[in-house]
Amino acid sequence: MSAVPDTQKEDIQHRSPVRPRAVTFRSVLLSLLIIPINDWWQVQMEIVRYSAHPSTISLFFNTVFILLVLTVLNQGLKKLNSRLALERGELLLIYMCITIGSAVVGHDTEEVLVPMLTWPFRHATTSNNWQHLIVPHLHKMLFVTNPKIYLGYYRGNDTIFKWIYIKAWFPVVVIWSTFLSALLFVMLNINVILRKQWTDNERLSYPIIQVPLQITSETAFEPNGLFLNRLYWLGFGIAATIDIVNSLNYYYPKIPTILTPGFGQSYTDISVYFTQKPWDALGWTPVSFYPFMIGLGMFMPLDFLFSMWFFYWFWKMQHVVAEAMAWDRTPDFPYTENQSFGAYLSFCVYSIYLSRDYIRQVVRRAVGLPSRVSDAGEPISYRAAFTRIGLGMTIVLGFTLYMGMTWWVAVLFFLMYFALSLAITRMRAELGTPIHDLHFTGPGAVLERVAGSKSFSPDTLTVFSLYFWFTRAYRGHPMPIQLEAFKVAEQTNTDYKRWYYAMFALGTAGAFIGMWVILQLMYHYGAEAKSAMTFGPEPYVTLQGWLGSPERGHYGQFIAILVGLGFAGFLQFMRTRFPWWPFHPLAYAVTSSWEINLLWGPLMLAWVFKSLILRYSGRGGFQRSLPFFIGLILGQFVVGSLLNIWGIWRGVPTYQFWQ
Repeated sequence: MSAVPDTQKEDIQHRSPVRPRAVTFRSVLLSLLIIPINDWWQVQMEIVRYSAHPSTISLFFNTVFILLVLTVLNQGLKKLNSRLALERGELLLIYMCITIGSAVVGHDTEEVLVPMLTWPFRHATTSNNWQHLIVPHLHKMLFVTNPKIYLGYYRGNDTIFKWIYIKAWFPVVVIWSTFLSALLFVMLNINVILRKQWTDNERLSYPIIQVPLQITSETAFEPNGLFLNRLYWLGFGIAATIDIVNSLNYYYPKIPTILTPGFGQSYTDISVYFTQKPWDALGWTPVSFYPFMIGLGMFMPLDFLFSMWFFYWFWKMQHVVAEAMAWDRTPDFPYTENQSFGAYLSFCVYSIYLSRDYIRQVVRRAVGLPSRVSDAGEPISYRAAFTRIGLGMTIVLGFTLYMGMTWWVAVLFFLMYFALSLAITRMRAELGTPIHDLHFTGPGAVLERVAGSKSFSPDTLTVFSLYFWFTRAYRGHPMPIQLEAFKVAEQTNTDYKRWYYAMFALGTAGAFIGMWVILQLMYHYGAEAKSAMTFGPEPYVTLQGWLGSPERGHYGQFIAILVGLGFAGFLQFMRTRFPWWPFHPLAYAVTSSWEINLLWGPLMLAWVFKSLILRYSGRGGFQRSLPFFIGLILGQFVVGSLLNIWGIWRGVPTYQFWQ
């Protein structure tokens, strides 16, 4: 396990006789007020400006920035009137709930969903034949089909806040946000069941929440606290200076950049040096420098850090070998997405296996049999959790069957989806993995690649495509954030039950609010100009291929899943048997997709720095160095956030400190 700040001891030392509060009227009200503001800012960045995508990494810089601002303002209020100041738990509740809201509205969820709701009706032409090929399989009540309603969405210079628009969009928004809320509800109750095993029994380290916990620490503003630590300000100053200078270069090219190639980007592509076969198979290979990612990497285990950059090149070399041996003539070989799916599936199975006795006792408790596991003090009883999972899945499966998916495919689809969700949640809690994007590895895509589009009805294939908005990628997944919120509740000694209901209520509100924020911005700016970098056409172009040119399944795609499953299992076996084994199976899983291209370099640097610090300064020296690395994170997050806010206010492009 990686070394992390001992926040639990700090909490015990500063705990008052009265139990701290988190879920209060004012914290919930502030969350409701901040969620639409944060959504507006995030959609501006991720859709309107298509820059600095916060929801594509595990630690969202926009919500960390908001937490930092609230904490500083709260510190000032505490000096004026301590009774009016927010407690630490309240600050963290606001942070966790707006982070769930960011995941819900983010790059791989509602920002993909909203463009899909009008796209096939706006863009059906005689050449693509969507009017006859796709539209008959769509339930009109789930979409906006009237050109008088969606014309303003595409052209802009309009507003959603017209009665005729609201009346048309309201039922569509309610239906889809209810479905999303049901998914969140199922995830939340699965987390209730797993929380004790992963948090109390296995004591996973939850690296992703260490920065928010340190920002809100009771000692953060005291002598030797985070914000009065010289190492913190050194790290903050280095990261901030790099971004300030590079942003000036964006406007004044004569000013040299620091550790970046310029041109408003924070990476350079070295694939231009590998143009001969088979090395051209390396493809896009950026070398980047992200100080915040170096800082975040310091909270991850050493073997995981090493394996992240090692397996990045492992995947690259698969493509080089495939081209050298002419194996790439087989379409999609070496079936990277399916290998990765098998690796995630292996980790899901392994996680359940480790928890098998605990799960057995939980089931016994839920059905009223004698059990060694108690649910006293849990957010809700285990019986209630299982019942609510059943209720949520009834809504999810009922909606899916209504849209036309075959029942057994629907069951298999969501088993696969929640298996991936569980694996992502576990790897975040255990390792703090900074990415888990899994592009094009959703259940629908995997099933179609393995069994072929000929194996499924047109309605089932249509639903595969309509669920593209939450299965295309898994970067801003809400389920690990919910579990991390329960860990925050434990660290602040606040009431789990209140957190449970707050997350459910505010998550539901966030699902509803997020869609309206996207709609308003698109009606204002015009989605015709701004949707080129969103994903409205992608699922329908894919569906057009499935329906227009049905194919049989590919045996090799299925074998690739078994290869990924088996190889990840082998890595896990070696890791548990030999302490010196350096290759982490989860790194094999998460390094196959797009996002790792940008992060392998900083994570390699984090591995080097952490190795050197532990070797020459020991664990104590490493603990003392952490403020410096937190400074690297917050230095980039603060300057990057302020630059984006300034760019939105002035309507000008800005340097992208991330992506």
